[in-house]
Parts: sequence; structure tokens; C-alpha cells
Amino acid sequence: MDGNGRWAKERGLKRIDGHKKGAERISDVLEGAMECGIKYITLYAFSSENWNRPKTEVDALMKLLAGAVEKYGSKLIQNKVRFLTIGDLSALPPKTRQKIEALKQSTKDFSALTLVMALNYGSRDEMARAVSSIAQDAIDGRINPKSISWETISQKLDTAGVPDPDFLIRTSGEMRLSNYLMMQAAYAELYFTRTYWPDFTKEEFIRAIDEYKMRERRYGLTADQIRNK
Repeated sequence: MDGNGRWAKERGLKRIDGHKKGAERISDVLEGAMECGIKYITLYAFSSENWNRPKTEVDALMKLLAGAVEKYGSKLIQNKVRFLTIGDLSALPPKTRQKIEALKQSTKDFSALTLVMALNYGSRDEMARAVSSIAQDAIDGRINPKSISWETISQKLDTAGVPDPDFLIRTSGEMRLSNYLMMQAAYAELYFTRTYWPDFTKEEFIRAIDEYKMRERRYGLTADQIRNK
């Protein structure tokens, strides 16, 4: 969800105003996802590198996060949306963590849609933690190193139990993954738009999904092999 700061700057506003507007956009995208029959949607809300931003902005983002969980949590419950997170939550303020964990608990049995929020998440950090855990399992004799496969690794990632993404959207015109789901997105279709996240409406989201529907996903096969399946 990129471009909040630039959106605000172009309007003579503070960066946090852009983040606030961006938080409002989440409801629209969730509504579009439900209309399209999507069962899982993951939003990159705060990366492990975002701690390097000015302290005033980080503090404001943490307050905004806590407020958003409280403000929009009831709407998730009302719409039977399950709420999950990926990333290392231990660095978040204790009260924010408590609100997040409470919402996860309140929605754990819902299945209309699963919203996964990436908080203090970075793909490299995730991989390092996964490899460390696998190495410890090998040392303790719980796993044979020769038997390690992608399935072994995927079960150690933060996204264990969540399907790999089919489609990855990045707003604001930047064309990179920025340390986001790098292993899980190995076969994801990529979509880049110049629209800033605060302007990324439900209609824009549905247009992106329509673009996805036109793509042919081959997973290393030829087009003829796919058509003759």
C-alpha cells in the first residue's frame, strides 16, 4: 500500500495525513475483494525497515495502527472476516499488540474472507527466522537435513497455513517487491499502478482483478500444455 507520503506532500499535508487517508482505503478494497469472491488478501502495512523512518512518523503510525484496529475491528467481525498477521509483533507497543491479538481471537472462526496484515514484516527476516528454526530442528534430531524441501521451509514461514499469493498489486508507480513475500510470490502475477494508495478505490481494485483474469499462468509449462490439460 504505497504512496501515502507522496500523496500528502503533493497536497501540502503532513505525511501522517496520507497514512490516515490510506487506512480509510482498506475498507473499500476489502469490499471489492468480497465482491470478487477472493478468500485471502494480504496488506503490507509496516515493514521491518520502516522503523528507520523519523521517530515522530513511526510513533504516529503506531497510534494510527492501534486506532485502526479498534475502529475497523467491529466491521471485520460484522462481515465475518478473519484477521491474521505476519511479521514480528514483539517490537510493537504492548497495547497495540493486545488489541491485535484480541481481534485475531475474536475472528478466528470466520471464513468469509481472511485479511492478513503484514506488520513489522520483512521477507529476509522471515527467511532468517525460518532457517534458524529448521537448523535447530536438525540439531535436536527432529528433522533429517537431507529431507528438507520447500514444504519444510514454507511451514516455518509466517504465512504457514495461508495460500501463496496469486496476484501482487503495488501502488504508487514503484516497481519492486521491497522485501515483501519474496518466496511466496515466486509465481504470483505482478501488477504495478501509478495510483497512490489513498486514491486506490474499490473500482481501481476491481480493474486490477479484471487484468489478472486475462493472464495465462503457466508455472513453467508451455501455453499448449496448459490449454491441453
